[in-house]
Amino acid sequence: MTIQENYSLKSHNTFGVDVTAKYFVEVNSNDELVEVLKYYNTLHPISVGTSNSAISKLFLGGGSNVLFTKDFDGLVIQLNVKGISEKVLNENEVLVTAHAGENWHEFVQFCLNKDYGGLENLSLIPGNVGTSPMQNIGAYGTEIKDTFVSCKVLNLETLENEEFDHEKCSFGYRDSIFKQEGRGKYVILDVTFKLTTKNHAIKTEYGAIKNELEKMGIVNPTIQDVSQAVIHIRESKLPDPKVIGNAGSFFKNPTIPLIQFLEVQKIYPEMPHYPSGDLVKVPAGWLIEQCGWKGRRIGNVASHELQALVIVNKTGNATGKEIFDFSSMIIESVKEKFGIELEREVNII
Repeated sequence: MTIQENYSLKSHNTFGVDVTAKYFVEVNSNDELVEVLKYYNTLHPISVGTSNSAISKLFLGGGSNVLFTKDFDGLVIQLNVKGISEKVLNENEVLVTAHAGENWHEFVQFCLNKDYGGLENLSLIPGNVGTSPMQNIGAYGTEIKDTFVSCKVLNLETLENEEFDHEKCSFGYRDSIFKQEGRGKYVILDVTFKLTTKNHAIKTEYGAIKNELEKMGIVNPTIQDVSQAVIHIRESKLPDPKVIGNAGSFFKNPTIPLIQFLEVQKIYPEMPHYPSGDLVKVPAGWLIEQCGWKGRRIGNVASHELQALVIVNKTGNATGKEIFDFSSMIIESVKEKFGIELEREVNII
């Protein structure tokens, strides 16, 4: 374990933005993590939870949900702690715990190979297991909170382990305690899910899963079939970060009051929407496309030609500021046309 100086983060973020960390270290165990933090805190004693603390230390998983807009003047810690364990609860349920450094898609495939159900709709989402509860990742009618049981975290002030159950995590749409009052105070060490072993709840209602299964000639899908359908859909619509830099969906789907939606619908009756009580969720991709951004390029940055929700590092040479400015222009145009303000899903550093 070596702390390196002036370290390039280009290969550690899926946008492929070329920025430098003042210090960088990769940790392969929880003990190494504590050791690094103790050492660094003696050199740079800073109160956890302050704005200075957020600048001084950054924990990276797969780098799939972050946009660096400048060099990082502090310590970047790459969490590479791996391992998966299982505990059978009964004939139909099992607890599966994965360490933070496990690749998310590989973890999902591990579960599917064991015929454990519950995560299949979340196939091919980039990133690592440790970051999944932070933004309550979700896709095709499923969210982390649906199978989440608990996570073990390290309290960065006390350097003691704590356990957060479902309630304590305060999950919301692409949100959790770790993005709110717990931001910068904890690092997730492992995550435990409760999955099914026999009576799987197959979810095919959302998005294009049913159509994809029909194309595959499947009438009674298994969880493995659903996963394969999701993979086909994502591969057909979303660019591979290994080929062209991106962070997947850049914006959250906005949720607006029903009364506001009804006013906008008078002007745009074809607007797709998903009602939920007094609120209505509107697809951000549709809003962005209606503003003419789909496939549009400015300099090194573009909105993907197949999915307007995805911003790409078109030339591979874009700076984080270029990407951020591009996203700001999208936000402004959607607000001007629809009166709806988009929120970035990607963490801006």
